[in-house]
Amino acid sequence: MRITYKTKDILDIFNISRQTLYNWINNNLISKPKTDWRGWRIWEEKHIEEISKLITEKKTKAEIKQSKANKLVKIHNRRYLGSKYKLIPLIKKVIKKECENFTTFADIFAGTGVVADTFNSANTKIIVNDILYSNYIIYNTFFSNQSYDKTKVKELINQLNNIKSQEDNYFSINFSNTYFSYENALKIGEIRETIENWANKELINFREKSILITSLIYAMDKVANTCGHYDAFRKTIDSGATPIKLLMPYIKDNFNINNEIYRIDANLLVRNLKADIIYIDTPYNSRQYSDSYHLLENVAKWEKPEVIGVARKMVDRSEIKSSYCTKKAPIVFKDLINNCNCKYIIVSYNNMSKKGDGRSNAKISDDEIIEALQSRGTVKIFDTDYKYFTAGKTIIKEHKERLFLCKVN
Repeated sequence: MRITYKTKDILDIFNISRQTLYNWINNNLISKPKTDWRGWRIWEEKHIEEISKLITEKKTKAEIKQSKANKLVKIHNRRYLGSKYKLIPLIKKVIKKECENFTTFADIFAGTGVVADTFNSANTKIIVNDILYSNYIIYNTFFSNQSYDKTKVKELINQLNNIKSQEDNYFSINFSNTYFSYENALKIGEIRETIENWANKELINFREKSILITSLIYAMDKVANTCGHYDAFRKTIDSGATPIKLLMPYIKDNFNINNEIYRIDANLLVRNLKADIIYIDTPYNSRQYSDSYHLLENVAKWEKPEVIGVARKMVDRSEIKSSYCTKKAPIVFKDLINNCNCKYIIVSYNNMSKKGDGRSNAKISDDEIIEALQSRGTVKIFDTDYKYFTAGKTIIKEHKERLFLCKVN
């Protein structure tokens, strides 16, 4: 006896919509069923087989696509103190509600660059800045419009992953069995030296060099023997640590049209900067990023300086120290706000105040933030619960990250 099915049966069996089923017929992905005297479709076993095969093929293609996507490193795929990745929904919500149409967005203490990346589009020019050279290199990877050969870069990343190093190098001598296992430190040093040699021989341009260094920095983050920074390392080294592996960064080439990338003191930058929105996320406390990310600065510049102490820090880090981590913070903040040339100023700052230990306490009070912003325009405040990062076991209750929005007069 021939088994037939109604359209409703097909929808229930495969959990698909009627429109999807009809689209498959119209696109000749499955054969068109016959109809009875009432015009109702009559589905047979062959249709069951065709639909099953089609769904399997689509699922396989989706899995392959996802697998390929997983092999690309995205800008937020790193551990970083003060990263605003989880705050992005609030930032987007506030801007959508409070800010009129904008075409330029400046992120002048960009850190990971995730906020700038959120607003980087074909219709919006982003201006991104940070004092750390390692972050500058990362911005040139994700936001620059300098040409690069994607096929070549992928092949070079494959070559770097296949490097076999046998001899000690600058990196393995200074950083093995601290922040990295000996094997990974040995390979990191060899990879970085290889990238530098390619650049010196002009086999790669600055954008391609930046992409390769960025790939290395993100790969290092995955295997580092730390909590996400390089102020200290875990005392127990995992001798069987996962081998380091570089991945191709996910770059939005179609969006990087007129973006601007800087590495300069933000207070100097704003004096020559004009944007619709300026987003400000200064350091909050006395913990200098130059201390937390000295190792990445070392790798990015590759000048092989002398390093000292248990934490193996570069002797001279003065050029990457921030006044916002000192008692000067309220003064330099007011100067910054006074010189912003924009329609909207958005400041991200937490309510840490005096809740933690001395080094963790906020350097600028709410009153100082509000006073500086009110001198420029109308101020609104938005907040959300936010998990506070601490290297110890301190639990900070009712910790919130706030957005101060100033509509400039």
